[in-house]
Amino acid sequence: MKKMKKTNSEYSALSRMRFNSFSAINEKEVDDISIEFFYKPHTISLLLISIGAVIYFAFARDTGDVEKNIWSGLLCCCFFFLIISILAFPNGPFTRPHPAVWRIVFGMSVLYLLGCLFILFQNTETVNDILYWLDPSLKDFHIDMDKEYGVNCSDVTVERIWSHVDVFAVGHFLGWLFKAIVIRHMGILWATSIMWEITELAFAHLLPNFIECWWDALILDVLLCNGLGIWCGLKICRALEMREYKWESIKDIHSTTGKIKRAFLQFTPESWTSVRWLDPKCSYMRVFAFGELVLFWQVSELNTFFLKHVFDIPTSHYLVSGRLILIGVIVAPSVRQFYSYVTDTTCKRVGTQCWVYGCIMVTESLICIKHGKELFKQTHPFNIVIWLVIQFIMSILCVVGYALHHKNSNAEVKSKSH
Repeated sequence: MKKMKKTNSEYSALSRMRFNSFSAINEKEVDDISIEFFYKPHTISLLLISIGAVIYFAFARDTGDVEKNIWSGLLCCCFFFLIISILAFPNGPFTRPHPAVWRIVFGMSVLYLLGCLFILFQNTETVNDILYWLDPSLKDFHIDMDKEYGVNCSDVTVERIWSHVDVFAVGHFLGWLFKAIVIRHMGILWATSIMWEITELAFAHLLPNFIECWWDALILDVLLCNGLGIWCGLKICRALEMREYKWESIKDIHSTTGKIKRAFLQFTPESWTSVRWLDPKCSYMRVFAFGELVLFWQVSELNTFFLKHVFDIPTSHYLVSGRLILIGVIVAPSVRQFYSYVTDTTCKRVGTQCWVYGCIMVTESLICIKHGKELFKQTHPFNIVIWLVIQFIMSILCVVGYALHHKNSNAEVKSKSH
């Protein structure tokens, strides 16, 4: 009987530990509250302001235009949904600049997922009509009107290479800098970078902008944009790891300059810990999970290009840019939750933001497949299977190879020190 009581006690302690590890990534609490006003509940005030705004815009505006009425109604629904997000949704793994910001991000991800699910059940003509309603200029654009790719690859000059360094190249660099800050592992980053070039080769017959000259792929993409972005991102991570975080409450700062500086520092991380995606004693399942991470990242990137190709949307369009920004904001807490789920043995559930992001990625892929039937008829399922197998095997080899190299390098350093 005593043994049974001890077992139940241990089980309860283990359950509490698992709950604490999950809550740390799904509902992280604010440890240091610097301005109490922003962390006190204001639910009644928020309700009154929201109702007042709805009453004003519902009765003060002109309701003669049907399209404007529909648009205003949709915006009002989104507005109230995001308000509810602030009140009900989890914080996620981050608390800076404020938990409400990440609750809104989670609410926006849910809204985007619902929008994708709605699009999934429409036919292509209906989706195009919705896009033309959002932006009538899309009627006059076709994806074939974009610039030509992979032309005169033998003409290699410094001037021509430099002419390709445009705003998209800068965006490419910033994208990889962001990926480096989020993932913080050189092996996974380089595996993703190399695998993406293989992905472009595999789908170049479907997507014209994947047709690149060798110098464009190797010099501009892999070395310049990817490599420089990864290097700068990891440098920022190391600087943040070495920084000593001692936060002083803004009410304890007496100078105006100090208060302003502390207010700006609210938009920086509360703390920064180094990550260990792989260690010498990690299990095969963790290596498998990291292979999945690389593969899922590739699929999410592919969705960007297929969506704008299937629905004839220009690369510079605000819908494409807005989606990229939204996905980028969603990815940050999702990767953190995925990392904790994979590396923390006491965490038995994946975070809700990561779960929603997984649904978004799959739904976007299904939209591309359903509405791009004519496009995908040009390829064969066997080729897709081969690409998936190559992606998974090569990503695991790259990540494990980097881990072994890092282990051997540390062993050599220790042997020399002795």
